[in-house]
Amino acid sequence: MEKLQVEKLNREDLRQTLVLAKDVDAMMSGLLTEEDYKALRRTLRDGMRRSRRPYSRNNIPHAIQALNSALVFADMVDPDRNILISILLHPLFHEGQLTIEEIRREWDEDIAGLLEGIANVGKFSNRNSAHNQDNFRGLMLALAHDIRVIIIMIVQNLVLMRSINHHPDEDWVRNVAFEANCLYAQLAHRLGLYKIKGELEDLSLKYTNREIYTQIAHKLNETKRSRDQYISEFIAPVKKRLEEAGLKFEIKGRTKSISSIWNKMKKQKVDLPGIYDLFAIRVIIDTPREREKQDCWLAYSILADMYTANPARMKDWITLPKSNGYESLHATVMGPGQKWVEVQFRTERMDLVAEKGLAAHWRYKGGKGDSSDKWMNNIRDILETAEAGPMQLMKNIKADAFGQEVFAFTPKGDLFRLSAGATVLDFAFHIHTNVGAHCTGAVVNGAHKKINYKIQNGDTVEILTSVGQTPKHEWLSIVTTSKARNKIKQSLNEERQRLADIGKETFMRRAKNRKIDIEEAELMKLIKKQGYKFATEFFADMGEDKIDAGRFLNSYIDFTTKEFETERVSAEEFQIHSQPEEDSKNDVLVIGEKSIDGLSYKFAKCCNPIYGDDVFGFIASDGAVKIHKTTCPNAKNIKERFPYRIIRADWSGKTGQMLPASLRVVGNDDIGIIANITSIISKEPNTALRNISIDSHDGIFQGYLVIGVTDNRQLTSLIKKIKTVKGVKDVSRT
Repeated sequence: MEKLQVEKLNREDLRQTLVLAKDVDAMMSGLLTEEDYKALRRTLRDGMRRSRRPYSRNNIPHAIQALNSALVFADMVDPDRNILISILLHPLFHEGQLTIEEIRREWDEDIAGLLEGIANVGKFSNRNSAHNQDNFRGLMLALAHDIRVIIIMIVQNLVLMRSINHHPDEDWVRNVAFEANCLYAQLAHRLGLYKIKGELEDLSLKYTNREIYTQIAHKLNETKRSRDQYISEFIAPVKKRLEEAGLKFEIKGRTKSISSIWNKMKKQKVDLPGIYDLFAIRVIIDTPREREKQDCWLAYSILADMYTANPARMKDWITLPKSNGYESLHATVMGPGQKWVEVQFRTERMDLVAEKGLAAHWRYKGGKGDSSDKWMNNIRDILETAEAGPMQLMKNIKADAFGQEVFAFTPKGDLFRLSAGATVLDFAFHIHTNVGAHCTGAVVNGAHKKINYKIQNGDTVEILTSVGQTPKHEWLSIVTTSKARNKIKQSLNEERQRLADIGKETFMRRAKNRKIDIEEAELMKLIKKQGYKFATEFFADMGEDKIDAGRFLNSYIDFTTKEFETERVSAEEFQIHSQPEEDSKNDVLVIGEKSIDGLSYKFAKCCNPIYGDDVFGFIASDGAVKIHKTTCPNAKNIKERFPYRIIRADWSGKTGQMLPASLRVVGNDDIGIIANITSIISKEPNTALRNISIDSHDGIFQGYLVIGVTDNRQLTSLIKKIKTVKGVKDVSRT
């Protein structure tokens, strides 16, 4: 076996690891029992000593990443025992020093589940997921499986972003920054992790446009003294009046993030001096829960008496909190020197949620009705549209941003929250899928409106429906919410699937009448050659009579037999050449009646035989022998047309050569089912997953897997194991 190259941490990284380990040690000692504390220390210490690959492929130390992630999670989110243990154990699990069974035995099922979730995400995020559509969708679905995995990945991404300043691989840094800004910062925003979101956006700007970042940072630094002085002058009289009113509070001033300032400069088309709200004043009130709203409004009224308020910039997130739990009362007033100043009023409880995110207080595995359930339902609605590609998904995330919302009433007085720009059609789908599917318009505030009317704050909306109405493709350009878009696509896909079923049934009936066996793998190759990405789309066109089933069947016959049609050579002209090739070096086959030595042979791609299959040889025009299964779809045609080129082939009894075998898997399109299948394959000894393609429609997926195995007994065992995965309906060899 090839020896593994053992790496060691360099001196500076080792020093930093030891410093961080002490900080983590102090932090974890208060969260664990003495027994767990000792077990964790022992496991991490032994793991560091045995580690063979302490660095990632981009030269990031795994231990430093894990230790920093644990500290940041505890500080910026919540010191949760199970999550912190999972973060610390992940490098050892990733390197194979700990198995999932050992983790279940030593710790518990919950920590094991978290580690599996992080590992599943890692399979996709390490493959440049931001630019690869399939990997991106896999990453999203894996993230959506457990809300805690989302939070862990956000924190790990922040730690990674902090560590890659001036990294030599600039292309990789840009990819990481792109993913951080477009994915993790948006998810952090949805979770209310505003500090993390702001830092991710700042770092992303720094790595993608360092010149702009440096310019703004430099100008902010130049004006810091005058800005601090202005904040102090503004706060002093406000503080005095609030104290006279008997309020207990704390006042803080903060400069807005660099990325936020840059976005305002672009939006308002002004330079830095033209941005009037570079900073915000925050008034944090210490008051009982029952007096929160009353005291926040009292503080606001005192401020409004002192300075002129701008009603257009008034934001009341106390009466109607944001969907991610954010509560605050925002006011903009004209301060000294005719400068606009933003002031935020909130209580200590509200500030804790705003600083650390609602995630810190959710029951992570909470019951129905919990805020996290609502958030996860919303995020899943968005993720289900991911087949449109990563850029469309990111657009959906931003379009549903919680900072931009409208509120509308039903005729019965029920209040609904939608993203800004939502239409009557969005409102209809928000009420119920069937209402949306049959929507023809609405009566808004007593007036008839079309389905593309944009809902305004305070509208009373009565949806009009008709049983004859069905979703149209043009509806996708009308709706703005991911939920409505997903439901419309689902309905359109159901119609396409119905046509696809008709088309495939027609084709298979033609093939059966002509007694032609259809090989799925070859059929998929031909369909893709026709320019179709998915078989469903191809057969839907056939169902609409855009493709003639009979003509395509003739094309299939030509495609699968073309290698034999082109070899017009008589029996007398054939010679067997002994030219050993790479495929025959292992001598796993005995060719011919008298075991011809050194004969060149190849395994036919049309049937992919593996050790143990019943096989025969077919002598090609170059003298090499192609090995086919006796059950190969082309076997009958070959034997009938070229009987003089058939030669006996038997397995020699020597195993060890890994050969490709194709499997067709059909099952429910559930979150995590692909990860479970690939996990089984990865755990099987002497087995490798070489390729996978998935076609998913209407809740059912059909996958084709190419797996490297050494013999058919191993393949049979693997098929049985895959069939045990929950949601798998059928597994067959193609």
